[in-house]
Amino acid sequence: MAAGLHQSRSGQTLVLTIANPEHRNALGPEIYAAGQDALSMASKDAGIRSIVITGDGGVFSAGGNLQRLQANRTQAPEVQAQSIEGLHQWIRSIAHCPKPVIAAVEGAAAGAGFSLALACDLLVAADDAVMVMAYSSVALSPDGGGSWSLAQALPRQLVSELLMCGNRISAQRLHELGVVNRVGPRGTALQMAMALAEGLNARAPNALASAKTLTRQACANGLNQQLDHERDHFVSNLHHANANIGITAFLNKTTPTYQ
Repeated sequence: MAAGLHQSRSGQTLVLTIANPEHRNALGPEIYAAGQDALSMASKDAGIRSIVITGDGGVFSAGGNLQRLQANRTQAPEVQAQSIEGLHQWIRSIAHCPKPVIAAVEGAAAGAGFSLALACDLLVAADDAVMVMAYSSVALSPDGGGSWSLAQALPRQLVSELLMCGNRISAQRLHELGVVNRVGPRGTALQMAMALAEGLNARAPNALASAKTLTRQACANGLNQQLDHERDHFVSNLHHANANIGITAFLNKTTPTYQ
């Protein structure tokens, strides 16, 4: 598979595959831009109800390309700042996309690759997958929102260990900690992600969009503000056509087909 971010469709699911075989699917500006474009397109396409991000060749992503980073040390600091902003715009596009985004991790997810997986709404992984915030091992600090995602999910002391010591952590351990949603045998991460996506595709898109928004807002909101947002989303969804479809199907013990 040629280098880049490859897109394919399976039913109502868009699959984005990171491919950079020479560098273990290392990320870079071209992939960041392609990721933003893909999420923007998916957000507007009613035929797409979920997105899966995975890696080619049994590896999710090794993170940043160290040769490129070394070369950027000879450039003005703004060059690397612009590159990181490209990554961060992709992370923001995942957060702002109204549709669920699932990471399917095989092999390693390191550095920005780990941050990318954490940025997704759901994360499934092979049981032998390993994830590592490798930054401190090369005298760098996190990007891609990795420090934020981990701090939302784990105790401070464990986050400090992962960021400062650069320790590898297994998918199984992350599953026990609630960071990884599903774990399965090697080679099945994409299959698990697609099954999860298929289940989500059968649910009302507007309700999933509200659930995603409310979950992400809760990190910053106080209780009163969150209660207000929940009220507004509930009322909006109750008056959406899908609520009639769902409630009627439940009462009649039939399977709903949502718009």
